[in-house]
Amino acid sequence: MPLEVSSSGGVARSRWRVSLFWRTFFLLAVLLSGSILAWLQTLRALEFEPRAIQTAQQIATLVNLSRAALIHADSIARVDLIKTMTEQESVRIVPREPDDRFEPFDSDALGRRISQELTTRLGPGTELANSVNQQPGLWVGFTIDGDNYWMRTNRERFNRAAGTTWIVWLITAAALSLAGAALIARLINRPLKQLSFAAGRVREGDFEASSLDESVATSEIRAVNIGFNRMSQKLAKIEQDRAIMLAGISHDLRTPLARLRLETELSVADPEARADMATDIAQLDAIIDKFLDYARPDKVRLGPVSLREVLDACLYSIRNHSDLRIQLEMSEDMTVLADAVELGRVISNLLENALRYGKSIDTGLTTIDITARARDKSVWIRIRDHGVGVPDEQLVNLAKPFYRGEAARTAANGAGLGLAIVEKIVSRMGGSFSLSNSSFGGLSANIRLQRTAAP
Repeated sequence: MPLEVSSSGGVARSRWRVSLFWRTFFLLAVLLSGSILAWLQTLRALEFEPRAIQTAQQIATLVNLSRAALIHADSIARVDLIKTMTEQESVRIVPREPDDRFEPFDSDALGRRISQELTTRLGPGTELANSVNQQPGLWVGFTIDGDNYWMRTNRERFNRAAGTTWIVWLITAAALSLAGAALIARLINRPLKQLSFAAGRVREGDFEASSLDESVATSEIRAVNIGFNRMSQKLAKIEQDRAIMLAGISHDLRTPLARLRLETELSVADPEARADMATDIAQLDAIIDKFLDYARPDKVRLGPVSLREVLDACLYSIRNHSDLRIQLEMSEDMTVLADAVELGRVISNLLENALRYGKSIDTGLTTIDITARARDKSVWIRIRDHGVGVPDEQLVNLAKPFYRGEAARTAANGAGLGLAIVEKIVSRMGGSFSLSNSSFGGLSANIRLQRTAAP
């Protein structure tokens, strides 16, 4: 029978999660990146006007010097002067023809501001171009005694500070900022990480490994660490007292129960009354076992466990029930990360619950479907009976300690701890447990455990 897991069957939905460190780092990185970009824009805005005026002044000075030299030189010296300027200063002066084709200077804000400032300094008719007759460069059109000329010079002289300079500065600032953000995020989250680890050790019952440093410099963290250590010590003391108390309860209750059983067998003549009293004593003994199981310490030894072997051992103990039918569907080599003894107790509790409440109304037989499916890194186990099920509003409460459902699925001979024990053990083994009503009738117990390779 295929494995069915309903929406309430405990299937964990994958959800994108991020650690506190990365969240803190990301927020700091966004803040610092925004600050760097804001400073970059501010510096560029402050640099805009001075650079435009400086560039226009340099171009105008070069044009005026070239024009003055050409005006005051005779025709023979003018040719040599133009040749020298071209060879040594990379400044070329050529006549401007009416059919010259030129590409206007940059049309951005800085280019327009330079053109405006240059026109003011050199007078009307001044042209600024990126290329003339498909020859790139910085071209400036000016007049000498009514004659139009082009002056060409290297554009690199007047390149803006943007480009490589700004990119290098931005990358350097961003790298230093991100490194600082990572360091700050690590320092901020280190105490929380230590607290999370210590809380996890307390949850697993390892109180000795959960001590936090009480001598840290930060007063708030020191107060939290001191409070956590005191809480851990009190919990350890409570756990120790509980173990002693339970040992005493087990001894003090089972000794008179054993005497009662013996006295019943010897002194009660009526066989029916004797059997009823023996049943009551056995029920009390079973309830004591449930209390001890629920209060058992939380330490388990996890390792690769053959699921089929554990199931076979649990089913062997109930093989003599004549009104029981088992339908098993799983592979032989399925292995899970678990404690073999604890996993056996889980399955035995669920089988006991199905035997007690899962009898079919139609056939009078108890049919239990056991299926196991491997999915990615997990193994999903479902144990389903064919009883009357449980109202949906009671499902979330069935695994709570001492909770009893309606009379259809409860009896006076239980302690209300069976499913609570199952949930507790499965959680200790790193899995999850849930209950759901099957769409075909009956109650389904769904277990997810970690999948491992065969030992």
